[in-house]
Amino acid sequence: MSTLSIKELSHPSGEVIKIAAGKTLDLNSQGSVTMPTGSVLQVVSVTKVDTWTYTGSTTFQDVTGLSIAITPSSTSSKILVELNINLSASSRYSAVKLFRDSTQIGGGTAVGNRPSVSVAGGGNNDETNQTYVMLNSSTSYLDSPNTTSATTYKVQAGNTNNTSSVTYINRSMDDTNANYSHRGSSTLTITEIAQ
Repeated sequence: MSTLSIKELSHPSGEVIKIAAGKTLDLNSQGSVTMPTGSVLQVVSVTKVDTWTYTGSTTFQDVTGLSIAITPSSTSSKILVELNINLSASSRYSAVKLFRDSTQIGGGTAVGNRPSVSVAGGGNNDETNQTYVMLNSSTSYLDSPNTTSATTYKVQAGNTNNTSSVTYINRSMDDTNANYSHRGSSTLTITEIAQ
């Protein structure tokens, strides 16, 4: 195989550089490639299809199966974090937080006793049949981790008010064996974007 060394490719005005039909331009075969700002460099995703239950304190807990690691290719890269989650609880004020390793990201500004969360559960179990309802929520956050080391993004859930509340993922509180008692899935997707 021959090697062609050039400094720069150019084209006449109004034309584009094309690759021959049936051929592939391999940008990863040698050295590094600088992609234009906004290019997607890598995507990793995890989907949780089983249920998760957390009984206990107002200290939030990692949701098993909703964490994922990514190694950014550049310190300047942005990381788009997208979460779609199904949530219910035995009482009001359950919520979800996003984390980069041990650092909370993507929440609102905490003020006084009002905590920062990414997603709040909307359940009101005083309403008739509310215990059979599973609520879906989504959130996204554009992060700047400033690293090329492996970085883990994860989801935590809990209750900000009630230490005896039970928080559920991918199921309703009651979870009765009936066609009105739904099961769902939750997905965490991480996209590296060139800057």
